[in-house]
Amino acid sequence: MKFTIVGKNIEELRKKCGIKQKEMIARMQVMGCDINPTSYSKLEGQVRSATDKEIYVISKILGVAMETLFNE
Repeated sequence: MKFTIVGKNIEELRKKCGIKQKEMIARMQVMGCDINPTSYSKLEGQVRSATDKEIYVISKILGVAMETLFNE
């Protein structure tokens, strides 16, 4: 079962910004998002959906509008 396209977009944007997964997770945790490496990997792999808080925090870290994460 695939969820929304946000995981793929997050991965592409993160890589464009030169941010490693480990660094992304650390930044998310600093911003109050309790996420572990397995959970984050599943998010990018589109195995699980992102919460509204995760979408918000990720968009802030990547410096994009939340809507950008949903673009196909």
